[in-house]
Amino acid sequence: MRRSLVPDIVTLQAFECAARHENFSRAAEELSLTQSAISRQIADLEQQTGLKLFERVRQRVILSEAGQRFLPEVRDLLRRSERLMIEAAAAGRMRASLKIATLPTFGAKWLVPRLGRFLDDHQDVALTIESRSKPFSFSEDGFDLAIHFGQPVWAGGVPTFLCHEEVLPVASRKLAENLNIEKVEDFIRAPLMHLTTRPKLWADWFQAQAINFANAYLGIRFDQFSMMVSAATAGLGAALLPTYLIEEEIASGMLVPLLPMQMQTENAYYSVRPETKQNHHIADKFQEWLLEEVRQPSD
Repeated sequence: MRRSLVPDIVTLQAFECAARHENFSRAAEELSLTQSAISRQIADLEQQTGLKLFERVRQRVILSEAGQRFLPEVRDLLRRSERLMIEAAAAGRMRASLKIATLPTFGAKWLVPRLGRFLDDHQDVALTIESRSKPFSFSEDGFDLAIHFGQPVWAGGVPTFLCHEEVLPVASRKLAENLNIEKVEDFIRAPLMHLTTRPKLWADWFQAQAINFANAYLGIRFDQFSMMVSAATAGLGAALLPTYLIEEEIASGMLVPLLPMQMQTENAYYSVRPETKQNHHIADKFQEWLLEEVRQPSD
Protein backbone atom coordinates (compact mmCIF):
# COMPACT_ATOMS: atom_id res chain seq x y z
CA MET A 1 0.00 0.00 0.00
CA ARG A 2 1.40 3.38 -1.02
CA ARG A 3 0.97 5.80 1.87
CA SER A 4 0.93 8.76 -0.52
CA LEU A 5 -2.38 7.45 -1.87
CA VAL A 6 -4.02 6.73 1.50
CA PRO A 7 -6.70 9.41 1.97
CA ASP A 8 -6.88 11.70 4.97
CA ILE A 9 -10.32 11.24 6.56
CA VAL A 10 -10.42 14.87 7.70
CA THR A 11 -9.77 16.03 4.15
CA LEU A 12 -12.46 13.73 2.80
CA GLN A 13 -14.90 15.10 5.37
CA ALA A 14 -14.13 18.62 4.18
CA PHE A 15 -14.71 17.60 0.57
CA GLU A 16 -18.04 15.86 1.35
CA CYS A 17 -19.27 18.78 3.42
CA ALA A 18 -18.30 21.37 0.78
CA ALA A 19 -19.96 19.28 -1.94
CA ARG A 20 -23.15 18.98 0.10
CA HIS A 21 -23.40 22.69 0.82
CA GLU A 22 -21.84 23.89 -2.46
CA ASN A 23 -20.20 26.49 -0.29
CA PHE A 24 -16.82 26.49 1.47
CA SER A 25 -17.95 28.95 4.17
CA ARG A 26 -20.90 26.81 5.24
CA ALA A 27 -18.69 23.74 5.23
CA ALA A 28 -16.24 25.59 7.47
CA GLU A 29 -19.05 26.48 9.89
CA GLU A 30 -20.26 22.89 10.10
CA LEU A 31 -16.75 21.54 10.72
CA SER A 32 -15.68 24.40 13.03
CA LEU A 33 -12.86 25.40 10.70
CA THR A 34 -11.96 28.50 8.76
CA GLN A 35 -12.85 28.92 5.10
CA SER A 36 -9.16 29.05 4.24
CA ALA A 37 -8.63 25.71 6.00
CA ILE A 38 -11.37 24.14 3.89
CA SER A 39 -9.85 25.64 0.73
CA ARG A 40 -6.42 24.23 1.63
CA GLN A 41 -7.83 20.77 2.29
CA ILE A 42 -9.66 20.75 -1.04
CA ALA A 43 -6.52 21.95 -2.81
CA ASP A 44 -4.48 19.20 -1.11
CA LEU A 45 -7.03 16.59 -2.17
CA GLU A 46 -7.02 17.85 -5.76
CA GLN A 47 -3.23 17.71 -5.80
CA GLN A 48 -3.20 14.19 -4.35
CA THR A 49 -5.79 12.84 -6.81
CA GLY A 50 -4.84 14.93 -9.82
CA LEU A 51 -8.52 15.85 -10.23
CA LYS A 52 -10.24 19.21 -10.39
CA LEU A 53 -13.10 18.57 -7.98
CA PHE A 54 -14.97 21.91 -7.98
CA GLU A 55 -15.97 24.62 -10.44
CA ARG A 56 -16.67 28.19 -9.28
CA VAL A 57 -20.00 29.58 -10.50
CA ARG A 58 -20.76 33.10 -9.25
CA GLN A 59 -20.95 32.88 -5.45
CA ARG A 60 -21.07 29.08 -5.38
CA VAL A 61 -18.78 26.14 -5.87
CA ILE A 62 -20.25 23.17 -7.68
CA LEU A 63 -18.85 19.73 -8.24
CA SER A 64 -17.00 19.14 -11.47
CA GLU A 65 -17.71 15.99 -13.46
CA ALA A 66 -14.74 14.35 -11.75
CA GLY A 67 -16.02 15.50 -8.36
CA GLN A 68 -19.43 13.97 -9.05
CA ARG A 69 -17.79 10.63 -9.78
CA PHE A 70 -15.60 10.91 -6.68
CA LEU A 71 -18.30 11.92 -4.18
CA PRO A 72 -20.27 8.61 -3.86
CA GLU A 73 -17.06 6.70 -3.13
CA VAL A 74 -16.02 9.26 -0.52
CA ARG A 75 -19.41 9.06 1.20
CA ASP A 76 -19.24 5.27 1.23
CA LEU A 77 -15.75 5.37 2.75
CA LEU A 78 -16.85 7.85 5.43
CA ARG A 79 -19.88 5.73 6.32
CA ARG A 80 -17.76 2.58 6.57
CA SER A 81 -15.16 4.39 8.66
CA GLU A 82 -17.85 5.59 11.06
CA ARG A 83 -19.34 2.09 11.29
CA LEU A 84 -15.89 0.63 11.95
CA MET A 85 -15.38 2.94 14.93
CA ILE A 86 -18.87 2.30 16.31
CA GLU A 87 -18.39 -1.48 16.08
CA ALA A 88 -14.96 -1.20 17.67
CA ALA A 89 -16.36 0.89 20.53
CA ALA A 90 -19.19 -1.59 21.08
CA ALA A 91 -16.90 -4.61 20.97
CA GLY A 92 -14.45 -2.95 23.34
CA ARG A 93 -16.96 -3.23 26.17
CA MET A 94 -17.54 -6.94 25.51
CA ARG A 95 -15.39 -10.04 26.00
CA ALA A 96 -15.70 -11.04 22.33
CA SER A 97 -17.30 -10.01 19.04
CA LEU A 98 -19.06 -11.97 16.31
CA LYS A 99 -20.13 -10.78 12.87
CA ILE A 100 -22.72 -12.93 11.07
CA ALA A 101 -24.00 -12.76 7.49
CA THR A 102 -27.39 -14.35 6.86
CA LEU A 103 -29.85 -14.75 4.04
CA PRO A 104 -32.46 -11.99 4.55
CA THR A 105 -35.58 -14.13 4.90
CA PHE A 106 -33.81 -16.88 6.82
CA GLY A 107 -32.54 -14.25 9.23
CA ALA A 108 -35.92 -12.60 9.75
CA LYS A 109 -38.09 -15.70 9.88
CA TRP A 110 -35.87 -18.36 11.48
CA LEU A 111 -32.68 -16.97 13.01
CA VAL A 112 -33.86 -13.82 14.80
CA PRO A 113 -36.84 -15.44 16.60
CA ARG A 114 -34.42 -18.00 18.11
CA LEU A 115 -31.48 -15.69 18.70
CA GLY A 116 -32.42 -14.90 22.29
CA ARG A 117 -31.51 -18.43 23.30
CA PHE A 118 -27.94 -17.88 22.11
CA LEU A 119 -27.67 -14.41 23.67
CA ASP A 120 -28.92 -15.68 27.03
CA ASP A 121 -25.79 -17.83 27.29
CA HIS A 122 -23.43 -15.31 25.67
CA GLN A 123 -24.36 -11.91 27.07
CA ASP A 124 -20.78 -10.64 26.81
CA VAL A 125 -20.58 -11.05 23.01
CA ALA A 126 -20.87 -8.02 20.71
CA LEU A 127 -23.03 -9.51 17.96
CA THR A 128 -23.55 -7.96 14.51
CA ILE A 129 -25.91 -9.53 11.98
CA GLU A 130 -26.16 -8.34 8.37
CA SER A 131 -28.09 -9.71 5.42
CA ARG A 132 -26.36 -11.04 2.33
CA SER A 133 -28.12 -12.80 -0.54
CA LYS A 134 -25.05 -14.14 -2.34
CA PRO A 135 -21.57 -15.41 -1.46
CA PHE A 136 -18.99 -12.70 -0.84
CA SER A 137 -15.32 -12.37 0.02
CA PHE A 138 -14.68 -13.07 3.71
CA SER A 139 -11.37 -11.23 3.50
CA GLU A 140 -13.04 -8.05 2.25
CA ASP A 141 -16.23 -8.05 4.34
CA GLY A 142 -14.83 -9.29 7.65
CA PHE A 143 -17.59 -11.74 8.61
CA ASP A 144 -16.87 -14.58 11.03
CA LEU A 145 -19.67 -16.85 9.80
CA ALA A 146 -22.27 -16.88 7.02
CA ILE A 147 -25.55 -18.73 6.49
CA HIS A 148 -25.58 -20.08 2.93
CA PHE A 149 -28.25 -21.81 0.86
CA GLY A 150 -27.19 -23.85 -2.13
CA GLN A 151 -24.35 -26.28 -2.65
CA PRO A 152 -21.39 -26.65 -0.22
CA VAL A 153 -19.14 -24.43 -2.33
CA TRP A 154 -17.70 -21.07 -1.20
CA ALA A 155 -14.35 -19.60 -2.29
CA GLY A 156 -12.25 -19.07 0.84
CA GLY A 157 -14.90 -20.62 3.08
CA VAL A 158 -15.43 -23.96 4.87
CA PRO A 159 -19.10 -25.09 4.74
CA THR A 160 -20.79 -27.18 7.44
CA PHE A 161 -24.14 -28.80 6.64
CA LEU A 162 -27.05 -27.46 8.69
CA CYS A 163 -30.23 -28.90 7.19
CA HIS A 164 -32.12 -29.75 4.04
CA GLU A 165 -34.96 -27.58 2.83
CA GLU A 166 -38.54 -28.88 2.69
CA VAL A 167 -41.24 -26.98 0.78
CA LEU A 168 -44.99 -27.23 1.32
CA PRO A 169 -47.95 -25.94 -0.78
CA VAL A 170 -49.93 -23.42 1.30
CA ALA A 171 -52.56 -20.69 0.94
CA SER A 172 -54.65 -18.44 3.13
CA ARG A 173 -57.47 -20.22 4.94
CA LYS A 174 -60.13 -18.43 2.89
CA LEU A 175 -58.50 -19.28 -0.45
CA ALA A 176 -57.92 -22.87 0.66
CA GLU A 177 -61.62 -23.22 1.50
CA ASN A 178 -62.60 -21.78 -1.89
CA LEU A 179 -60.21 -24.04 -3.79
CA ASN A 180 -61.16 -27.15 -1.82
CA ILE A 181 -58.13 -29.08 -3.05
CA GLU A 182 -58.35 -32.78 -2.27
CA LYS A 183 -55.82 -34.19 -4.76
CA VAL A 184 -52.90 -32.90 -6.82
CA GLU A 185 -55.02 -32.65 -9.98
CA ASP A 186 -57.18 -30.03 -8.23
CA PHE A 187 -54.30 -27.53 -8.47
CA ILE A 188 -55.50 -26.87 -12.03
CA ARG A 189 -57.88 -24.31 -10.51
CA ALA A 190 -55.34 -22.74 -8.12
CA PRO A 191 -53.56 -19.45 -8.91
CA LEU A 192 -49.87 -20.26 -8.39
CA MET A 193 -47.17 -17.89 -7.14
CA HIS A 194 -43.48 -18.25 -7.99
CA LEU A 195 -40.02 -17.12 -6.87
CA THR A 196 -38.12 -15.58 -9.79
CA THR A 197 -34.83 -17.20 -8.75
CA ARG A 198 -36.44 -20.65 -8.53
CA PRO A 199 -38.93 -20.71 -11.41
CA LYS A 200 -39.10 -24.53 -11.65
CA LEU A 201 -40.12 -25.16 -8.05
CA TRP A 202 -43.79 -25.86 -8.75
CA ALA A 203 -42.92 -27.99 -11.80
CA ASP A 204 -40.52 -30.03 -9.66
CA TRP A 205 -43.17 -30.47 -6.97
CA PHE A 206 -45.75 -31.67 -9.49
CA GLN A 207 -43.19 -34.05 -10.98
CA ALA A 208 -42.49 -35.43 -7.49
CA GLN A 209 -46.23 -36.19 -7.27
CA ALA A 210 -46.05 -37.95 -10.68
CA ILE A 211 -48.15 -35.24 -12.36
CA ASN A 212 -47.23 -33.34 -15.54
CA PHE A 213 -49.03 -30.05 -14.94
CA ALA A 214 -49.07 -27.82 -18.04
CA ASN A 215 -49.77 -24.62 -16.05
CA ALA A 216 -46.91 -25.11 -13.59
CA TYR A 217 -45.14 -21.91 -14.73
CA LEU A 218 -48.14 -19.56 -14.82
CA GLY A 219 -48.88 -17.00 -12.11
CA ILE A 220 -47.47 -14.06 -10.16
CA ARG A 221 -43.70 -13.89 -9.60
CA PHE A 222 -41.78 -12.41 -6.66
CA ASP A 223 -38.04 -12.00 -6.10
CA GLN A 224 -38.17 -12.60 -2.33
CA PHE A 225 -39.77 -15.36 -0.29
CA SER A 226 -40.82 -12.76 2.29
CA MET A 227 -43.03 -11.03 -0.28
CA MET A 228 -44.52 -14.36 -1.33
CA VAL A 229 -45.38 -15.16 2.29
CA SER A 230 -47.20 -11.82 2.54
CA ALA A 231 -48.95 -12.43 -0.78
CA ALA A 232 -50.05 -15.89 0.34
CA THR A 233 -51.47 -14.61 3.64
CA ALA A 234 -53.30 -11.91 1.65
CA GLY A 235 -54.98 -14.60 -0.41
CA LEU A 236 -53.34 -13.79 -3.75
CA GLY A 237 -52.56 -17.38 -4.59
CA ALA A 238 -51.03 -20.71 -3.62
CA ALA A 239 -47.36 -20.68 -2.66
CA LEU A 240 -44.77 -23.42 -2.38
CA LEU A 241 -42.77 -22.28 0.65
CA PRO A 242 -39.98 -23.61 2.85
CA THR A 243 -41.52 -24.89 6.04
CA TYR A 244 -39.07 -22.94 8.24
CA LEU A 245 -40.38 -19.68 6.76
CA ILE A 246 -43.99 -20.23 7.70
CA GLU A 247 -43.86 -21.78 11.17
CA GLU A 248 -45.61 -18.78 12.72
CA GLU A 249 -48.18 -18.43 9.92
CA ILE A 250 -49.09 -22.14 10.09
CA ALA A 251 -49.33 -22.08 13.89
CA SER A 252 -51.63 -19.02 13.82
CA GLY A 253 -53.80 -20.33 10.99
CA MET A 254 -52.94 -17.48 8.64
CA LEU A 255 -51.68 -20.11 6.19
CA VAL A 256 -52.87 -23.69 5.82
CA PRO A 257 -51.38 -26.61 3.86
CA LEU A 258 -53.31 -27.31 0.66
CA LEU A 259 -52.03 -30.89 0.69
CA PRO A 260 -49.72 -32.55 3.28
CA MET A 261 -47.07 -33.27 0.64
CA GLN A 262 -43.64 -31.83 1.40
CA MET A 263 -40.76 -31.99 -1.04
CA GLN A 264 -37.06 -31.85 -0.22
CA THR A 265 -35.26 -29.51 -2.61
CA GLU A 266 -31.87 -30.25 -4.17
CA ASN A 267 -30.06 -27.52 -2.20
CA ALA A 268 -29.47 -27.18 1.54
CA TYR A 269 -28.45 -24.74 4.26
CA TYR A 270 -24.85 -24.45 5.39
CA SER A 271 -22.88 -22.57 8.00
CA VAL A 272 -19.75 -21.22 6.29
CA ARG A 273 -16.61 -20.15 8.15
CA PRO A 274 -13.66 -18.33 6.55
CA GLU A 275 -10.61 -20.51 6.04
CA THR A 276 -8.50 -17.96 7.90
CA LYS A 277 -10.73 -17.96 11.03
CA GLN A 278 -11.07 -21.61 11.93
CA ASN A 279 -9.93 -20.98 15.51
CA HIS A 280 -12.59 -18.39 16.38
CA HIS A 281 -13.99 -19.54 19.75
CA ILE A 282 -17.29 -17.60 19.65
CA ALA A 283 -17.93 -18.59 16.04
CA ASP A 284 -17.44 -22.20 17.17
CA LYS A 285 -20.08 -21.70 19.86
CA PHE A 286 -22.49 -20.03 17.45
CA GLN A 287 -22.12 -22.84 14.91
CA GLU A 288 -22.68 -25.44 17.63
CA TRP A 289 -25.81 -23.55 18.68
CA LEU A 290 -27.07 -23.43 15.07
CA LEU A 291 -26.64 -27.18 14.73
CA GLU A 292 -28.57 -27.76 17.95
CA GLU A 293 -31.38 -25.44 16.84
CA VAL A 294 -31.93 -27.06 13.45
CA ARG A 295 -32.28 -30.43 15.18
CA GLN A 296 -35.02 -29.11 17.45
CA PRO A 297 -38.68 -29.62 16.46
CA SER A 298 -40.54 -26.48 15.35
CA ASP A 299 -41.91 -24.36 18.17
